[in-house]
Amino acid sequence: MRSKNIKVAIMAFALLIPVFSQAHVTINPRESTQRATQRYTVRIPTEGEVTTTSVDMGVPEGVIVESLQVPVGWTYEVTREDDRIVAVTWEVNVKPGEFLEVGLVARNPREGSEIVWILKQHFEDGTVSDWTNGPNGIRPTAVTRLAPRVER
Repeated sequence: MRSKNIKVAIMAFALLIPVFSQAHVTINPRESTQRATQRYTVRIPTEGEVTTTSVDMGVPEGVIVESLQVPVGWTYEVTREDDRIVAVTWEVNVKPGEFLEVGLVARNPREGSEIVWILKQHFEDGTVSDWTNGPNGIRPTAVTRLAPRVER
């Protein structure tokens, strides 16, 4: 019986290795303030064996992107609804074992306790990882908690 349990554990671990070997796109800071103008940094690592080719970031309702950093050699596409940026796709090759960062300046929503960013990473082999929605709900690396703005 013990041998069977060990085999099951090894098989379960082997199935999880691809999950752990993939990269995870994150956004920082993890805390800010309602209505603040904030510089955010999107970190794009490739921890597995397949090169990252692009990252999609959905801009949540109430967030106003004021400016985007465009590093040399990167291309990007912006999606707008009226004048508001609602999504950005950065195209860049991030080889295994490397990471890149890109910045943006955004005005936080007037209300609410958090911003949930939509973060998806595309790989050279055609796979896509959703770094917003995880097996246990929203991943904390896609959330910026908002403190109430203190009026003076």
